[in-house]
Order: sequence, then structure tokens, then C-alpha cells
Amino acid sequence: MVHEGLKKVLNGIVAAAQAAGRAPDEVTLIAVSKTFDGPDIVPVIEAGQRVFGENRVQEAKAKWPALRMAWPDVELHLIGPLQSNKAAEAVQLFDAIHTVDRPKIAEAIAKEIHRQSKPLKLFVQVNTGREPQKAGIDPDQADAFLRECREVHGLEISGLMCIPPAEEDPKPHFTLLAEIAKRNGLTQLSMGMSGDYPAAIACGATHVRVGSAIFGTR
Repeated sequence: MVHEGLKKVLNGIVAAAQAAGRAPDEVTLIAVSKTFDGPDIVPVIEAGQRVFGENRVQEAKAKWPALRMAWPDVELHLIGPLQSNKAAEAVQLFDAIHTVDRPKIAEAIAKEIHRQSKPLKLFVQVNTGREPQKAGIDPDQADAFLRECREVHGLEISGLMCIPPAEEDPKPHFTLLAEIAKRNGLTQLSMGMSGDYPAAIACGATHVRVGSAIFGTR
């Protein structure tokens, strides 16, 4: 089954990867299904997409258990801010969390991973634009926070995530994230959305989070 939005984005990822001299299979597409209900998501799953992103624990909890009963190989990523009182549900529901951004969250996630004996892919969110209204650790504090996640909380961090300021050129932000990752021995970069994922891929993105280009406008 062909899904036009998904097909277009997958072709865009291939083109961007090839232009950057990278293998397209180095880039994982996270289809961002936030605000869309099961009936909107099913055609994208049926077209072959298996990795999805949600912003809120409660919203994901309402729609994904039934979908995953039908498609148990689907992978679910939390890409929105996490409150520590939702850590237990988040660890239970998701396969990856992209928004580890402060000691309290790191501690809560570590506790739940241990309690539930569940491996989880974790990304530290970096606020590359230092925007006060946006979640994420300050770039200058990222190295120390990564050390704390690893040494104090015993977390295995897979990579870094960022959301550049909407009105700025995203490339310097993607480059900064890649530099922080490199010096901390991290190989995975969650960056790039519908409007800028080709630029993110050129800067080394391994995970792109695309919603509206697949599902349409909300």
C-alpha cells in the first residue's frame, strides 16, 4: 500500500542522505503522530512505517496499546517534555525517550528502568538556542549532565536531541549538537523536522522527527 506523504518523506530522506554521502539506512524516520487518532495512523503503519513519535504520555496511552496489539513490531518514541510523575508510565509505554533534560528526570527514569527491568533508548535534549520557554539542558552544561546521567544514575545514553529556534537557520544548531555528541562519544542525533530534515541529515542526523509532511496539517 502506498501512502503519498510517507513516500515523499522517505524519498526525501534518501535524496538528502545521498547528497551528504551517507547511506539512507543510517537515518531512522520517526513519524510524529501527535494529535492524530488511530484511524489516521493505521494507513501509515499499513504502508510499512514502524517508528512513531508522540509528545504526551497521556495521549499515547489512549491510542497506542490497541495499535500495538495489532502491530507488535511498532516502536514508540517520546519526543515531548516528560514530567517526573509520568516517568513510570513513559518507561512502560515507550521504547525511546528523547527528552532527558534535567537531573530529576534522569533519576526518575533510572529508577523506573531498574524497577521495570526494561531497556530503553535515551536521548538527552539540548536547548541549543538557549530559549527560556523551551526544554533542554544548556549546551554549556551538557557534558556535565551526560556525566551525571552515566555515573550517578547509571543510564546508558544513546544520543542527543534538539529543536532549533523556529526563526533561525537550523544548521548551526545541528552542528553544535553534533559537536557535543562527538566529544561525549555519542553517535545518535535526533534532529530535523518536516521543514528542515534534509539540513539535519547533512549535519549527521540519525533520527528525523517528521509529522505534518506525512500526516498533513493538524
